Amino acid sequence: MSRAALFQMTTGIDPVANAAAIVAAVAEAQAGGAAMLFTPEMSGLLDRKRDRAAGSIVGESEDRVLAAVREAAAREGLWVHIGSLAVRPEGGDGRYANRAFVIDDTGEIRARYDKMHMFDVDLATGESWRESNAYAPGDKVVTVETPLGLLGLAICYDVRFPALFEALGRAKCDVIATPAAFTVPTGKAHWHLMQRARAVEASAFVLSAAQVGQHEDGRETYGHSLAIDPWGDVLLDMGGDKAGLGFVDLDPARIQEVRAQLPSLANRRTIAK
Repeated sequence: MSRAALFQMTTGIDPVANAAAIVAAVAEAQAGGAAMLFTPEMSGLLDRKRDRAAGSIVGESEDRVLAAVREAAAREGLWVHIGSLAVRPEGGDGRYANRAFVIDDTGEIRARYDKMHMFDVDLATGESWRESNAYAPGDKVVTVETPLGLLGLAICYDVRFPALFEALGRAKCDVIATPAAFTVPTGKAHWHLMQRARAVEASAFVLSAAQVGQHEDGRETYGHSLAIDPWGDVLLDMGGDKAGLGFVDLDPARIQEVRAQLPSLANRRTIAK
């Protein structure tokens, strides 16, 4: 049995304050017996005013949140999955990367994943988002060995695109991380449905640390950080009211049990176009 900690955040516009919150969560997760901590999408900065945010978005080597979390992971001896940070990539077309990091218990970065699918939508509520104006999409499927088993990486809007999860399923991931900053309208309609579907399709645990509540930049996020088991059962739902830390125990035997009962990964066939 392995224990994971999910940090449900209300990230603001000050990276220093956000870093302090994550560092405190690392210590709390370690004290609670977790092997690994998961944080939401945009853990280091959530600011829809792009001119203001630009001054806080830097390269990896300069990112204060990344540095603080690496130090905390090493100090506490805890693996950390930073759901994502906004970073300036080297080269490219001038847009940022929405990048996840997996940090080991010595503070080393074991994996990076750039969000593939950009949130470019116009909702019936009047909310309009154009993530692709500021962020360049990634193009690589990423998995990494962790204390919880083989971890596959996705970010928020990626959850709506089954091809990515088909690839993670073929890789036989034990756990898939889907950190998010879901809007309230889309969260109410689709959050639980999508997360449970991805777990069932991959016959894997899905861990979804989420942003929650009213943020300094004026947005509101749905929360409900989730842990889903390979059968689609909800093991943890942190609700939509407040930030905090939640714990869940994952039994690796459950993965093989589900895959033996319902071997959909083994039965999967290539569909001709």
